[in-house]
Parts: sequence; structure tokens; C-alpha cells
Amino acid sequence: MDNVESLVITRRLRVPLDAAPEGGGPGRGEVAARQLDAALLSAGFTCSPALLERLSGLSVENVIDLGVRVLAAVRHLVGDHVRHNAYFIDFPRNVPGTAEFWAGLMRRSLLGPDASVQEVTPQTLDLLTLPGYGDYPHSYADLLAAHAELVPLAGDRVTVLDLGGDLRSEARELYLSLAGSQVPLPAEDLAALRELAAFCAQHPPEPGAGGAPEHIPVPEHIPVRENRAVVNEARLAAGLPLLVETVTDVLRLACGASGGDVTLATATRFRSFRRAERRALLRALDAVATDAALGDVPRFREQWKRLGERLHPHEYPHLPRAVHVFDVARGERRARGLGSRVETALAAGRAHEAVELLASSPGALLRRLDHLLRAGTDPARVLAAAATAARAASGRVLLSLREHLHNRLAPAAGRVFVNRHGRAWTSADTRPPLAADVLAQAADLLDEEIARRLPDPGRLVVEPAMLDVALPLSGKAVAPGLGMLPRGSLAPVEGELLRFFVHWRQAARRTDYDLSALMLDDAYGDPEYISWTNYTNDFATYSGDLTTAAHGASEFIDIALRRATRPVVVPQVNIYAGEPFDEAAEAFFGFMTRDAAQEGLPFEPRTVRMKSDLRGAGRVALPLVFLRGDDGAWRAKWLHLYLKGHPAFNQVEGNRLSTGLLVRSIVEREYLTVRHLADLLARRGGAGEHTTYLGLRAPADAPEGARIYTPATLHELIPA
Repeated sequence: MDNVESLVITRRLRVPLDAAPEGGGPGRGEVAARQLDAALLSAGFTCSPALLERLSGLSVENVIDLGVRVLAAVRHLVGDHVRHNAYFIDFPRNVPGTAEFWAGLMRRSLLGPDASVQEVTPQTLDLLTLPGYGDYPHSYADLLAAHAELVPLAGDRVTVLDLGGDLRSEARELYLSLAGSQVPLPAEDLAALRELAAFCAQHPPEPGAGGAPEHIPVPEHIPVRENRAVVNEARLAAGLPLLVETVTDVLRLACGASGGDVTLATATRFRSFRRAERRALLRALDAVATDAALGDVPRFREQWKRLGERLHPHEYPHLPRAVHVFDVARGERRARGLGSRVETALAAGRAHEAVELLASSPGALLRRLDHLLRAGTDPARVLAAAATAARAASGRVLLSLREHLHNRLAPAAGRVFVNRHGRAWTSADTRPPLAADVLAQAADLLDEEIARRLPDPGRLVVEPAMLDVALPLSGKAVAPGLGMLPRGSLAPVEGELLRFFVHWRQAARRTDYDLSALMLDDAYGDPEYISWTNYTNDFATYSGDLTTAAHGASEFIDIALRRATRPVVVPQVNIYAGEPFDEAAEAFFGFMTRDAAQEGLPFEPRTVRMKSDLRGAGRVALPLVFLRGDDGAWRAKWLHLYLKGHPAFNQVEGNRLSTGLLVRSIVEREYLTVRHLADLLARRGGAGEHTTYLGLRAPADAPEGARIYTPATLHELIPA
């Protein structure tokens, strides 16, 4: 239950509390509530007036007990749950030059206690194994003593925690939001959805509170297959009817129920299912395994064969269509999928036939629209088919295609491909251009359909800083955290000093991550580096290299923004040795901004603007890029990318070419932002009396009944 409470606090910035005050008379918890608010402020959070008032009405014991849990949740959210030490104790002051530092290490290693020269061995000449290198030369207490206190300024981050409803209703609301998301969820959100589904099953709504108490709540529509699989896991465990539309839905469910991967990206070792579970899975499979649906089976042939060994389908002859699925998987029955037939038609130059085949799958037709328009078919015929398909395709497909077409107006610097794990690669854009009038017609029909599906905005209020937030058309590579925005989003960076950081803790073997910065000119060339091979330049400073993290390690890079001579700064986290990001006990990245006069420790939670976990499949992480505009102002653009890198010894100097092209491709790409959706909402007009608010944070004075969309809930605005 504590973890569900923490999910509500960190994902919604609301503190769940029962409607009625507990124990004691009014005002007994006021002192404890004020003390909690002061403790929260040290981490950059504060209680809303309504929350502070409710806490004041609780008993002192209840406030303290709740306060411990709330403080732990927000400290973890901002990265303040660990001790952030720095290799150089005075960082960012008194950091030696790189050559000076290595010379000092060499001198100490070659001179014995009596200042006599020691024998030089091959190992001694390995700089990375010199005594004293790569581990903290001082304690965290020593670091505390060496730094003055942070001077609080009005520009420091203060995030408001609002008063929530009771835990049951808050968990239910978060569960329904995640389950009904129009965009794929990252792994962390899928895990949260699984936990929330189990909680809702164990804590049904009170009689008369709406809904059937014996049922797990179900959103009106679950468009994302992985979300549906997680919901079905809870329903299978509770013996409830399964929500299945395709044969692959059943496979995803079986994977999830076996503790495997519902995205089907990795193979699952299926567990033994109880007879009731086998019967439920096969009945659901039989209901959807039409002849047309069997074409989806060969794509996951091996997983279907392994599942058949656990379900024993031939023991159920009264479910013949379910049996056919496993016959196809074993090659005993032939089934050809839609994709194969479309590819055959296109390869033979029969584009009109491909259009006719895709008419039965609107989403697939729209995803191939660019190809169809280049395949020699009459553009008017393709656009007519697209107009029909648009009325049946999902809103996410429409928005994704709209963004794609906008970027076809001119050749791109490079085509960027990103898989579900954030692994990215680029290639040259060799596609022939599309006619401007064709692109305009396609964009108009998409905008018309998107606007038709958007809700009545009533009175529309949009915070200016929200306009440059990209629409979350895929969230798989975006780990939840503080201040996180979708890939392609722009946000202002204010303050004199920018400091980004990485913290990691190894699980089982020595692990060395290296925080680095690649700095480029306006043309994304002439690279300059800050890393363990180059500690400082005229405007950047590195905190020192740590090569092991049994108890955790932190590295920092300071950028003096006003003195920066390069307009593009790309933070990187390179795995030099040891465990990948998703195997380490802990790994996260973030950045802070502050004024030079604030002093303070290397890590000050109230200056943290963004923090999230690292867990992509690559060996080089590129969380975001910092850009200086023509107006001199700095902005952050979110990347959420990982490069494959090398099995070991990754360095910023070795991936400069691939990083430069990748960053340029992302930066120059036009992303569909809240601005576009706000324009469509305004074009649609509002007849209702309610208010629709789009902002980075929920407003404190929102009118009753307002529909509020922040980055955490922006996926709810993506039309179905």
C-alpha cells in the first residue's frame, strides 16, 4: 500500500488523504504540518494551502507518520535519497588541470614513504590503476564541511504538493489514466499499472461509490495492446472475462502472467498454468482466431509453439479455432498475413492492389501513406483512401502521420530511427520529395479529423511555456521522473550555472560510468569535450572520475552559460565498464540550474530541474541537449536516446560523429507540439462553460470542473 501511495504522490503530485480528519481536535497537527512543510522545502517542494489545512487537522502522530512517507517519495523523485559526493572536494572550485592531476598521481605512485623512487612496473604505467584514482579520497562529511550553505533564491524550484482524495479513489484514477493511455507506456509505467491493477482488485469501491465492487475497473477503451495485457493479468487472476481483440492479445497476456515481456520484444519462459487459466486463455483465443487473424501468428511463431506446450490445446477439441493457431505456429497450417501480401504487391509494382488490401486496416494504410504516395499510384486515389482510413484510425496514428508529413517538406539532415528501448541510429534521407500540394491536402484532411475528435475545450487557457512541449506520441523510451518532457520538447534554461549529474550504484560487479559533454558549433561540428580526459575549459568543469560504485557514485559537469563559446552542449553518460543501465542497482541523470552566488553543495535538491532513471539498452545515454538560440537564451531539448556504443571503454571522443549527426537530426526535426493541438482546439471552438487548462503545473486557483492537462496527463488529451 505504501508503494501505491508513493506512486500517486510522485506521478500526480497529490497526497492521498481520507475525507474526514483523523483523531484529535482541529489544529493539533498544525505545528507538525509546518515542520513537514519546512522539510519539504529543503527538497524543493511545498504543501498547498488546502493540504496544509487538512494536515493541521490530523493528530501529531498521523502527520509525522504521513510526513515520513511523503518526504521519502519526493526525495526519491528529485534524487535526494542518496548522498552525492564529488571526487574533487572543492568542486567546482580548485579543480586541477588534467595534466597537473595526472602528474600528481604519478608523483605519489613513484615516490615511496621516504621520498625514494620506487620500481616502475607495467601496472604502474596504467594510469587508471594508479593508487588513489577512481575512488573518493574523502568522506561525505568532509565534503559537507568544505562547502558553504546554499543561498535560497526566488528562482529556485518549488513544486507544490496538492491535497488528494482517499488512496482508493486516487489509485483508481491513476490506474484508469494509465490503462486508457492512447500512447505506449514506458516500462516503469507498465509496472505501476500492474501494481495499481492488483491494488484496485483488492480494494474495490465502496458500495454506492459507483462501479461493481467485485470487478476491476476498466476504462472505456484500452487502445494500447501492452496496457490491455497488464489489465488482463489482473482479470485472469480474479477469474473475470478477458478483454481480447486479437490473437496476439492472448500471447501478450500469457507472457505477462508468466512474469515475461508483454511487448514481446524478448522471449518469455512460460510457467505452468492452472486448468482454469488454460481454459480461459484458450476460450479467449478461440473467440478471436478467425482465418484473417491467423496471419498474425507467424510473426511470433516460436513463442506460440512454446505457449502451446503449456496450454495443451488439443485437449480442447471443442475450441477448434484456438487449435488452428498452434497448427499455424508449427507450420501444419498455412496463413499469410496482410503485411506479406502488401509487400508482394508493392514489390511487383501493383501499388493500387496494395491500397485495396490496406483498406481493411486503416492504421496500416496511414503508416504506409508516404510509401504509397511514392509508389506510382494516382495521388488522388491514395488520398481518398487515406481520408476514409482516417475516420477509423486511432488519434495517435493521425498525429504521428501529421508530424511525419510536416517533416517531408524538405530533405532531413538524416533519418532517425528509434526502437522501443530508446536505441537510436541514423541514415541518409534518400527518399524522393513529395509534391507540396499533395502534402498540404494530406495535412488538411488529418487536421480536420483530429479537430473533430478533440473534446469541447470550453474556455481554453494555455500556459506559454507549455506550447513547445511535444505531444507524447510514444512514451516507451521516456522514464518517469521530475520535470520530464516528451522527446522533441523545448524548455527554457534559466540561471547563470548549468550543472548536470549522474549517479549510479553497481549491483554485483565493478561498474564505471563516465559523465561527459560534447560541445559543438552552430553547424554541429568542431567538437570540444569535457570528460575524464579533459577536466576543464574556459566555461566548463568536471567533478572528477569515479571508477567503482559499490556504495554509489556521483559525477557532475558545470557549465557557465554566460561564458559558453559553443551553442550546442550534449551531455552523455558512457558505460566504460561493468553493468548496463538496466542491470545496475540504480542509475539516474538530471540537471540543476543556479546563480553563481548561491554556493551550496555539488547536489542541491531545490535547484534540480529534471531527474530520471537511466535504463535504455544502449551503452551511451543521450538524455537531452542544451541549445543557445539567436536571442542568446538557452533551452533544453529532450532526446531520450541511447547509442549502441562498444561493449566496453566507451568515450565521448569516440562517438562524436554519430552523436553529432543524431543530435542535429533531432534538433532540426519539427515535432508536433501542444501549440498545434491548442490551435486545433481554438479552431474547433468551445460551447461549454467549463475551462480547459494546459500548463506545466496545475494552477492553484483552477475553477471547479476545470479540465487540467500537465505533462504527466497530456496523454489523456490525445484523441481516441
